[in-house]
Amino acid sequence: QVQLVESGGGLVQAGGSLRLSCAASGSISSINAQGWYRQAPGKQRELVATFTSGGSTDYADSVKGRFTASRDHAKNTVYLQMNSLQPEDTAVYYCAATIRGPSGPSRRYWGQGTQVTVSS
Repeated sequence: QVQLVESGGGLVQAGGSLRLSCAASGSISSINAQGWYRQAPGKQRELVATFTSGGSTDYADSVKGRFTASRDHAKNTVYLQMNSLQPEDTAVYYCAATIRGPSGPSRRYWGQGTQVTVSS
């Protein structure tokens, strides 16, 4: 069974850093459209970073220059390095990926979410 497992959230003071990880496990034939999202209380889920088919990474304007997404293909793991965190970055962070198993169509998978809280 395919699943995405996140880790690395927590409580940090403004200006601090955190690194999130998201590992895909199970019977996986291909992984595409990987990305990081977040949802703050009372707000809609928003895209934070996504890996494009061209090999680059797109970021939300609010995190450009502070967050860096990366991935380790061998480990089926993506990371989100978050620097200069601000209270407005407080949210539940989710990873997502479109994964195809050994048979059948691809489907969209989501991690369980990890809480990031930034205190002022």
